[in-house]
Formats: sequence, C-alpha cells, structure tokens
Amino acid sequence: MDTSVAPLTIHSNLSSQKRPSKGGWSAAVFVIFVEMAERFAFYGLAGNLITYLTNNLGEPVATAAKNVNTWVGISAIFPLIGAFIADSYLGRFKTILASSLIYFSGMVLLSLSVSVIPMHSRKAVFFTALYVLAIGEGGHKPCVQTFAADQFDENHPQEKAAKSSFFNWWYLGIVTGASVATVVVIYLQDNVSWVAGFVVLSGSLAVALAVFLVGIKRYRKQRPTGSPFTTMAQVFVAAVKKWRVSETHVGRGICYEDNRIGGSQANGQTRSHNLARTKQFRFLDKAMIIDNKDALSKTTDPWRLCSLNQVEEVKLVLRLIPIWLACLMFSAVITQLHTFFTKQGSTMSRSIGANFQVPPAALQSLVGLTILIAVPVYDRVFVPMARKLTGHPRGITMLQRIGAGLFVSILSMFVAGLIETARINTASKHGLLDTPKAIVPMRIWWLVPQYVLTGIGDVFTIVGLQELFYDQMPEEMRSIGAAAYISVVGVGSFVNTAIISVVQVITSKHGNEWLGDNLNRANLNYFYWVLAGLSAVNLCIFMWITKGFVYKKVENNDQTISNEGKELETRGHLEEKV
Repeated sequence: MDTSVAPLTIHSNLSSQKRPSKGGWSAAVFVIFVEMAERFAFYGLAGNLITYLTNNLGEPVATAAKNVNTWVGISAIFPLIGAFIADSYLGRFKTILASSLIYFSGMVLLSLSVSVIPMHSRKAVFFTALYVLAIGEGGHKPCVQTFAADQFDENHPQEKAAKSSFFNWWYLGIVTGASVATVVVIYLQDNVSWVAGFVVLSGSLAVALAVFLVGIKRYRKQRPTGSPFTTMAQVFVAAVKKWRVSETHVGRGICYEDNRIGGSQANGQTRSHNLARTKQFRFLDKAMIIDNKDALSKTTDPWRLCSLNQVEEVKLVLRLIPIWLACLMFSAVITQLHTFFTKQGSTMSRSIGANFQVPPAALQSLVGLTILIAVPVYDRVFVPMARKLTGHPRGITMLQRIGAGLFVSILSMFVAGLIETARINTASKHGLLDTPKAIVPMRIWWLVPQYVLTGIGDVFTIVGLQELFYDQMPEEMRSIGAAAYISVVGVGSFVNTAIISVVQVITSKHGNEWLGDNLNRANLNYFYWVLAGLSAVNLCIFMWITKGFVYKKVENNDQTISNEGKELETRGHLEEKV
C-alpha cells in the first residue's frame, strides 16, 4: 500500500537587494589583472616553446610538437583536480593564492634551467619546471575566472546586468596579456636571450601576485561547500536502490522537493533560484521518490532520498558531457598555433627592412589582435542586430555561438592547407625542396588569414564554452565547470598528438612519412586538410547533439524561466523547450 506524503518544500529568503559593500567591478579588476599576467606568462612560454625544443634541445619537429601538446594538455587537465580542491576544501581565494606561488616558483626554476644549470642537466630541469608550472595552472585556471564572476551578485539587478557582458570583456583582457607576450617576450627570446625572456615572465607573475593581495579587502569570497561529487553519487545510488519503484509516484507528487540550499546555505551562502524539473534522464527521478521506507523514517537518508535540486543538478552535468566531447576537435585544431603554424613561418621570408626579422611565433599576436577587434564588435554590433532578428537576449544561443566557431575552425584548416600548398610550390620552383633550412622566398604575411580565422573561431567557441560551462553548471560546481571547459583544450591537445601519431604510422607504411623534419616534404597541407575533414564530421555530430540539449530552467517568483532568457510557462505547467 502506498503512503502519500506531501512534498516537503521550504523556501529560503532571497538575499537583500541592498547593494553590497564588496565585489562588483571594483573587485573584479584586480582578478582580471592577475589573469592577464598569468596569460602573459603562459603564452610567452607556450608560444615559442617548440622553437626552444628544436633549436636549443635538438628535438625532431614531430617529437617537439608532441611534447608541446602533452604539456599544454596536462596543464589543461590538472585544473579538474584544482577545481575539486577549491570547491570542496580550500575555497577559490586560497586556491588562487597557493597556485600563484607554485606558478611563480616554476617560472623561476625555468629561468634557472636556461642560465645557471649545467648543460648535461638542463633538459631534465627544464621539463621539471614545465610541469611545476602545470601544477600551478591546475589551481589557477579553474578558480580565477569563477572567482571574478563571483564578484557580481546575480540577485542585484545592476550587478546582474554587468555580469552579462563580463565573459566577453574577461576574454578581451586575457587576450591582451597573451598578445603582448607573443610580441614582446618572443622578440626577447629570439633576439636577446631566453634568459631575458623568462626573467620578464617571472617578474610579471611577481607583480600580479602583489596586485592580487592589494585587493584582498574588496573580494566577495565563497566558502567551500564540500565535495560536489558526493552529492552526485548520492543521486545515482538512490536511483539504483529504487529502480523497482514505480515512476507514477512522481506524477502523483510523492517526491522530495526540499528546496533548501543544503551545503551552501549551511555556510552562509545563498542560491539564487531553485531548479525546475525536466524530463531528460528520467531514471534519475526515482532518487527523489518517497517510498514507504522513506515515509516511515524519522530522518532523511541522503543515500536513499535526494531533493529535486540534487537530481536536476546531476542532469545539468550529464547534459554537458556530449557538448564537451564534441568540442575536442576544435581544440585539436587550435593547437596548431603553437606548433606547425610557427614552424611554417620559420621557413618563410620574415625580414622587415635591412636588419629586423619577425619572430615566427610573434604572428600568434594576430590571433589576439583579431579577438581584441572582434569581441567589441560582437558585443556592441552583432548581438544588438541578432537580438532584433531572433528576440533572444544574447542575440544567439550559447550553443549556436559555439557551433559558429566550429564552422570557422574548418575554414581555418582549409585555408591553411591552401597557403601551405602555395609555400611548397614556391619552394619547388626555386629548387629548395631538399634544403630544409633555406628560407623560401614567400612572405610570412601569407599566413595572416589562417591566424585571423583562428581568432574569429576563438571569439565564438572559446567564449561560448566559458559562458556555457559557467551558466549551466550547478552553482556549487562552477570551479569544476571552468575546469571542464579548460580541459577541452587539454584533451584536444592529446587528440591532436594522437592524430599526428596515426598519420605518421599510416604514411610511413607507404614510404612517404608526413610531418617529418623537412617541412618542404612533410605534406603539412594534407595534414591540415585531414583536420578540416575531421572537423566537418565533428560539426555534424555537434549539431545532432544540440537538437536534444535542454538549457537550465529555474523557478523564481512562481515562474519557470529558462537560463537562456525566455519565460517558458507558469509553475505547474512545465513543458520541455530546447
């Protein structure tokens, strides 16, 4: 016999609308400066790393490319661990502080490895320093952006409006740091010394750490809420325990709808909204069904009975996994910036005037310049125009923005292949195919289109991913959301390494191995077109995935509202809407 139990609903008061004394742009600017300095250091190293590995450490081009991809990949995967530590134990502020110290130590060690360390130990110390930096990245990357976004209170109208443009301007700031590094630092590395370049990077990190501490009294700090993975595990365990319970209980209202905030409320923090029930992954709904055993129990067992919010938070995470997978190919494409694009440029005419040579890695600044121009245009021109056509507050949805960037990445690889074909033809015409160290009489500026297209793709996909993984993750898991977005770049680097290895194995069996040390006979143009083809297939998969994606829906003031900005229906009449 079923026992009817009324839904347990407790409403928490919304935070006061009084403007808080902490947070806002006055706090966020300090954090943005820290991130600009960290990006300055990262790109000052990553942008020219393949040159140091090939020219100074004597590694083959393909091996150096794999080493760069591996380091970038691990640097982007470690944030998953850092985010877990931040959200569960230390909090974002302490994690940023600790990781900044580790990052600074790694850069100092890197400077020593290219100066005072003996030659026979230099390579080992150099790679040790690289992975100390990767550990620092692990704590820094997932927390800085989220910590800056936390400075804007979603319950305060003015701050919520400011937050709507935050991600565009945040990305604009870090691109500024990266662009300056690819011009100034790489010039020092190529024309003064590697020691000078790395010392400048170390100094920038020291200044950034000091600035971060200056703003300490302005920050709005979130307390750690405990392990979010425990909460997720409870939903799966409870759903499995009740797999025989009829789902008709849900339709009759016999389910646990405790809308208290749980761990975050216990720490004195507030949640803006309660999540609305959705129809995807309905097998998880059994976790919130109140069966006879739950009804007779005096206490709630979290491993048998979960709230509506808990269940819907797990669904949010599950929905993002296919999107994450579908964006890996985009990251595999943009890793060419630090590897083959740079080696391409090193074989071309780079002179300006009689004495000045453009460092090949400096062309990466074109990506930053493109973003510096495109972000304001997107925010101030494209969005208002698109809003008039679509009626959507963002102009286009987050997934449409990501998809547009995936399409642009296909164009960038197609164009890169055409330009590489022209370079090879020029080398052949002048009899330079078997002279790999000779400069091909073709200006390096021919590479500009592929760099510009890469920048445009970043404006759509990278910023779109940042926004999606912040907006659609549960509030207690936003550091992990940032880490998940960052890990797209990391795993994409490993995907690119795997593609290089497969291509080399297949082509070597036919006696003409691609991507060899002689770039004039490396068939790099064919490799670019392979990436374009794989990206086209990936875009089709992405479009299929997005057809079933359901955005986060929240309940506030007796209404169910989609986080994409459109009111769906009044409470009690929920319908799915993608």
